[in-house]
Amino acid sequence: MPYHLETNTIQAGWSPKNGEPRVAPIVQSTTYAYESAKAVADLFDLKAAGHMYSRISNPTCEVLEQKIAALEGGVGALATSSGQTASTIAVANVCSAGDHFIAAGSLYGGTGALFSKTF
Repeated sequence: MPYHLETNTIQAGWSPKNGEPRVAPIVQSTTYAYESAKAVADLFDLKAAGHMYSRISNPTCEVLEQKIAALEGGVGALATSSGQTASTIAVANVCSAGDHFIAAGSLYGGTGALFSKTF
């Protein structure tokens, strides 16, 4: 259902069920409970959606990603913990081994080193 920008800014990414908080809670956990070993195996095998470990995904980041996707009109979004990770994912998404890309010389020093030395 399409909403206005202002509504998506506040509401997108979180659909509370009856009795849940209106605002998405901040989940402060690194691990999650599961009903069975098979449920966890399905997560790791990408057969099921969900969270297995907070460095891979977590409910709080998922709400942020859904909100950004709604605000930008996208089908999905990816939140990263650092600019270096975002830069790495952006380049890896569009380049293959042996490809070349151009970057401004005025980039942050660490990003320049990532592009010129590490890649």
